[in-house]
Amino acid sequence: MFRDRTDAGRKLAELLLPYAAQRPVVIGLARGGVPVAAEVARRLHAQLDTLVVRKIGVPWQPELGVGAIAEGGVTVTNAPLVESLGLSDRDLVAVIGAERLELERRLRRYRGDREPADVAGRLVILVDDGLATGYTARAAIEALRRREARRVVLAVPVAPPDSIRELAGVADEVLAVESPEWFAAIGEAYDDFGQTSDAEVAAILEDARTRTAATAPDADRLQGRPDQSL
Repeated sequence: MFRDRTDAGRKLAELLLPYAAQRPVVIGLARGGVPVAAEVARRLHAQLDTLVVRKIGVPWQPELGVGAIAEGGVTVTNAPLVESLGLSDRDLVAVIGAERLELERRLRRYRGDREPADVAGRLVILVDDGLATGYTARAAIEALRRREARRVVLAVPVAPPDSIRELAGVADEVLAVESPEWFAAIGEAYDDFGQTSDAEVAAILEDARTRTAATAPDADRLQGRPDQSL
């Protein structure tokens, strides 16, 4: 379906063009969602930022997620799955603690001492490279709600129909370029689904900040606001 995340982002951006006039903030989930979001932000001439989330894995099977955490102290869990696996509070506390440390490390790497994008009262387009169980997206949406986003549109290149239906009750809207009935893994939709590195995320965000700073005076004039630099 997609050559790589850049190709996926360009195709997703075409789907999101009707939102450009609302001057959205585009938020990419780190790490894989950031290169997709960068193409969306570029096409919509929108501000780009990231939101860091981490999956809560089962101690003896880390790839099996039972929830997720997001910056801002957000934690969401799949309570029925936690119960069925017999996970104790102690098990969860240990895993969440380790993931929280990694989340903070990534935040320092990507954002440094800068504040996150101000989303209060704004339309936010939350972008990832695909949806599987959707718990990282749930955590991210909750984090954006706490930051008083006016509306959250979850947008991905690919997602199974059942995940779209489930997340439709969490986000204000869920959009996907492709929604195949038979869906095993996000990577199957990509020719190249190599891991996105911390360095790539940091470089994409820095490039977006530079571009935003360079175009801000023109954007202000278009919106009828005086250019404070004059």
